[in-house]
Amino acid sequence: MERVRDVSELPKAHLHLHFTGSMRPATLLELADKYGVRLPEALTDALFGGEPPKLRATDERGWFRFQRLYDAARSCLREPEDIRRLVREAAEEDIRDGSGWLEIQVDPTSYAPRLGGLIPALEVILDAVDSASRETGLGMRVLVAANRMKHPLDARTLARLAVRYRDRGVVGFGLSNDERRGMARDFDRAFAIAREGGLFAAPHGGELAGPASVRDCLDDLHAHRVGHGVRAADDPRLLRRLAERGVTCEVCPASNVALGVYEKPADVPLRTLYDAGVPMALGADDPLLFGSRLAAQYDFARRHHGFTDAELAELARQSIRASAAPQDVRAKLLSGVDDWLAA
Repeated sequence: MERVRDVSELPKAHLHLHFTGSMRPATLLELADKYGVRLPEALTDALFGGEPPKLRATDERGWFRFQRLYDAARSCLREPEDIRRLVREAAEEDIRDGSGWLEIQVDPTSYAPRLGGLIPALEVILDAVDSASRETGLGMRVLVAANRMKHPLDARTLARLAVRYRDRGVVGFGLSNDERRGMARDFDRAFAIAREGGLFAAPHGGELAGPASVRDCLDDLHAHRVGHGVRAADDPRLLRRLAERGVTCEVCPASNVALGVYEKPADVPLRTLYDAGVPMALGADDPLLFGSRLAAQYDFARRHHGFTDAELAELARQSIRASAAPQDVRAKLLSGVDDWLAA
């Protein structure tokens, strides 16, 4: 019988991790106490109980509740030292899970009011990422994400800022929040600015909305990767298109179940995407709220979808190939995947 290998030792890249959502629960509780922030009862019960809060974001009330919990956590990040702590701990958690490369996603406008403005906020974040990378040895970069609930002109401002800091660690441009609000095409100019400035495009799509939202990411925003993208499984023609173009879906299976996108783990279409040849990069999304980090997503694929170790190794390779990691880092990680499988 084949030995079951430890997925936390499998080298991989982490391409879908939100900034505040990467926080350790204990850190949030400490910061809330430090600043006298009263966290929502649903959040504290979950943090103390060790179980993620009960969320269902497939209706507007549920999504609002999710955002309220997220905003409460974000309000506890007030000083540069809090940002540095969050990033350092996120790096430590990723290393523990076998990650050799992390692209963390952030909308700096969310932190600007407490950090002296938009530019100072992004500089604090980038400095924290650079320090954490040097101190831990984990390759780290930043994906700046606009909020589709805000005006497209705000997205253009962010895109220009992201391009300006490309040499400081920004590698991509995204679009997050409720994809049922606003049209992707409204943000096409922002993504054009980012692409022309040398950044890759990675908007959210195919999570809360159906296959059409994935097509919009491809047609209107020329996505290199799609955040989530799981609803593409409902459209065989779209699956073929993703596979033929090599567009990677950043799939976050535990998040999909926690938010009610799928009722149970077996419903998440990991096998459908994989068998269709769609590249995937498994991600943890928001471990603070969903209760599981990167290695757990690979264990999810193994336990609920019967992925063999060889298939898990291929998922890890796909994540590495889809990353913005330099060629030497990719080569090292890919070699490590082969070693894991051969062990």
